[in-house]
Amino acid sequence: MDYLLFIDILGTIAFSISGVLSSMKKRMDVFGILIIAFVTAVGGGTLRDILIGFPVAWMRNLTYVYVIMGTTIFAIIFRKKLVYLRRSIFLFDTVGIGLYTVLGIEKGLAAELSPIICIAIGTMTACFGGVLRDILCNEVPLLFRTKEIYATACILGGFTYFILSEFPLSQGLVFALSGVVVILVRSLAVYFDIRLPSVYGKGDTNELP
Repeated sequence: MDYLLFIDILGTIAFSISGVLSSMKKRMDVFGILIIAFVTAVGGGTLRDILIGFPVAWMRNLTYVYVIMGTTIFAIIFRKKLVYLRRSIFLFDTVGIGLYTVLGIEKGLAAELSPIICIAIGTMTACFGGVLRDILCNEVPLLFRTKEIYATACILGGFTYFILSEFPLSQGLVFALSGVVVILVRSLAVYFDIRLPSVYGKGDTNELP
């Protein structure tokens, strides 16, 4: 469906810019910047397609490769302007994980997987590119930081998808509402500084007991 491809391309642009900003913060060369942008943009979708046995999307459709390359060049040229748009980038990235979560779920359903596995596939689609980005940039992945509600938002959006599917709603509306849940949960968590409970006390050290 054309609108799904359009959504996928928007997410690719958002995550490519995220990768460029992260790699430039580490002062990587042009090749390193391109690699990080590419991994961030397609890492989650690649893992998803491999796990469910579908052809890897970017290998079958070079549009993704061209978009990533064009976005990387754009971000490098206008890097000073993008620094002032970090909040907008956060919002676009949040929209991206909302859309990618539902796209991943629909791919899982197309592969006739169970709902719980579909939610896991959707979460990996949305988050895994960012995990690879952070690992390659020598950072603790955002997914695993106690101060961030990230994968949890995707999981809640996934459950919302299947709950709404039980009602007589159009597929497009279920898609949109589920994505909005991810976006709202992530945005509100950051705005109100909501975090998952930590297992570490104030006196804990990095040493194992």
